[in-house]
Amino acid sequence: MIATSAVLLPRDDTPRRCLSLIGMAGAGKSTLGALLARRLDWAHLDTDRLLESYYGLPLQQLLDSVGLETFLQLEEHQVGSLGAQRVVISTGGSVVYSRRAVDRLRMLGPVVFLEIDLATFLERVGRGDDRGLAVGPGKSFEELYAERQPLYRAAADFSVDTGAGSPEDCAARILDWFGEKA
Repeated sequence: MIATSAVLLPRDDTPRRCLSLIGMAGAGKSTLGALLARRLDWAHLDTDRLLESYYGLPLQQLLDSVGLETFLQLEEHQVGSLGAQRVVISTGGSVVYSRRAVDRLRMLGPVVFLEIDLATFLERVGRGDDRGLAVGPGKSFEELYAERQPLYRAAADFSVDTGAGSPEDCAARILDWFGEKA
């Protein structure tokens, strides 16, 4: 019988921060998250994709099947339990409804609010089909936008208007700011 043992690679135990992106649907969280992760040579985690993989359903189908309140609880559990280093985290737009989730993101590192104006939001999300938009019954997209803006601002360490430049320009502004904070 041959004995086998696991080969463990040395781990860099120096704490490294994450960088989290928050904002409305259509603000560019997934696009910028992937771009920033490549530039930093870090991993990228999209919390909407995390929810989809964990529950085995597309985000909209998950939201439709469990309802808004339970969906927000599931999101809070997943994001509030994250443990990571050297990761750019693109969050779902509704993450700011959970104090626990926001506190966890802030514990992991700085939080960047990707801002877009209302007209850009409405143009980019259209009717919201298959976007998994966590919006209460009877609430308009305009009301949703107005409700979330102060929550994003309160959670953020830095803001970038993603409607006022290319993804590359926005990434450069974030990286310049993040480099000063590192």
